[in-house]
Amino acid sequence: METRRFDKKDVKEVAELLKNGQVVAFPTDTVFGLGVIYENEEALRKLKESKGRPENKPIPTMVADVEQMKCIAQMPAEAVALADAFMPGAFTMILKKQETLPDYVTNGFPTVGIRMPDDPFVLRLIKECGKPLLVTSANRSGEETGVRDEQVLEQLDGRIDAIVLGEAKGKLASTIVDMSEEEPRIVREGPISADDIKKVLHNA
Repeated sequence: METRRFDKKDVKEVAELLKNGQVVAFPTDTVFGLGVIYENEEALRKLKESKGRPENKPIPTMVADVEQMKCIAQMPAEAVALADAFMPGAFTMILKKQETLPDYVTNGFPTVGIRMPDDPFVLRLIKECGKPLLVTSANRSGEETGVRDEQVLEQLDGRIDAIVLGEAKGKLASTIVDMSEEEPRIVREGPISADDIKKVLHNA
């Protein structure tokens, strides 16, 4: 397989590849991501294969807006308030999935982890696709995750369909909040602090 190279200006062409079930690496606001279109089981299988082993954990979802979130996850008022306050940004919410969402999307889990990246290119790419993307780190299993295209190509050239050239912004990993239970729980504190979250929830 030849891994095709694209630039960020080729966003429409890259979106077409994703819509056709291809596996594409692209820079995000944190590290390089490896993504496929939502609800395409064969594309998801290819993504896992390119990483070198099956991923047992659910692969995170990237969305372009709150409306896309509502299509795939149950959004209580508190979750909407957090999304309005911290998205797009380094913030991931774990939510109960909608009943209509196929089990393979979440690896059989009843929840889905969702992020809206703080990156104009990625947001536009998702909008062009018309659906969310499943996005994991662009590396072989057990290898280091890169922020530059050459690091990604060292590991994945010939294993994925395409790459968008560039450099990821290398920001801190996102804060993760689990909103799937009665009480919100901070799974990982990142750039957004527990106090920031509590303030929003207090006013929700």
